[in-house]
Amino acid sequence: QVQLEEAGGGLVQAGGSLRLSCAASGVIFAINAMSWYRQAPGKERELVAAILSKSGTNYADSVKGRFTISGDSTLNTVYLQMNSLKPEDTAVYYCKTSAILAPRGYAADYWGQGTQVTVSS
Repeated sequence: QVQLEEAGGGLVQAGGSLRLSCAASGVIFAINAMSWYRQAPGKERELVAAILSKSGTNYADSVKGRFTISGDSTLNTVYLQMNSLKPEDTAVYYCKTSAILAPRGYAADYWGQGTQVTVSS
């Protein structure tokens, strides 16, 4: 129904930058929010940043001032600009959308496959 395609992961040295993208496709009536999560080995998945259609953005404390989430007006495509990367940012980054598929429908969550971000020291 909804597919999320992530891109932009890779290997970067500490202090460097990466830009992740997430594009939603499928039969979508509206997107309420797009979020980036990450999961490091042995750790739980955590919210990194979110952009909401009506309420702006929010960030995890650990990335405030370094990461910026942005998107187009429909939120069908969002970006995560990651600057001043640290080794502790190493994780698989997942995109999640809260999407409504039809008028008067309920929002449901859909996840991407994830993209690896590795920050070397």
